[in-house]
Amino acid sequence: MSFLLLNNLPKYECLLAASKSFPELDPSATEVFLHLLRAGDDAFRVAGAHLAEHNLSQGRFMVLVLLHSKACHGTRPCTPAELAELAGVTRATMTGLIDTLERDGLVNREPDQADRRMMLVTLTGKARALLQAVMPPHFERMALLMQPLTESERQTLVLLLAKITGQAAKLGSPRAESPPVSVAP
Repeated sequence: MSFLLLNNLPKYECLLAASKSFPELDPSATEVFLHLLRAGDDAFRVAGAHLAEHNLSQGRFMVLVLLHSKACHGTRPCTPAELAELAGVTRATMTGLIDTLERDGLVNREPDQADRRMMLVTLTGKARALLQAVMPPHFERMALLMQPLTESERQTLVLLLAKITGQAAKLGSPRAESPPVSVAP
């Protein structure tokens, strides 16, 4: 799914002409913004196509990666509420994701031994095997997508994107702060 909903981005000259009718339109800022959205859409599409081959959505994959990360670090399994917070989604959204993962035999819900009112979500062996099959080509696609950039350009891009993320938070769309997810086996 495309978030930009434009096949062809307007040229700078068109944006400049539009700014005569809309003085608030900054042609340069709009051009960069549209290119950012296009790049995000394209990256999302590339990753999503690979995941779809394994009957995974971006959301389902992220839940599996979060659970895998927890298991790799030897910490206790997550509750659905904790997973929702880590993923930056609502509890209802997380419940739907966990329901489909459980239906497909990829996660189990188990009562928390310390607090029987709570449920913990754990990966199944089937999920671990799926991640072992999905993650290497997923990482290869990421590397191929970033291949045109030098290491210096990649570092610069990370800094620039962090500035945009910071400004988005100031403008009222904060992302849930969560620790970086480790994907090491």
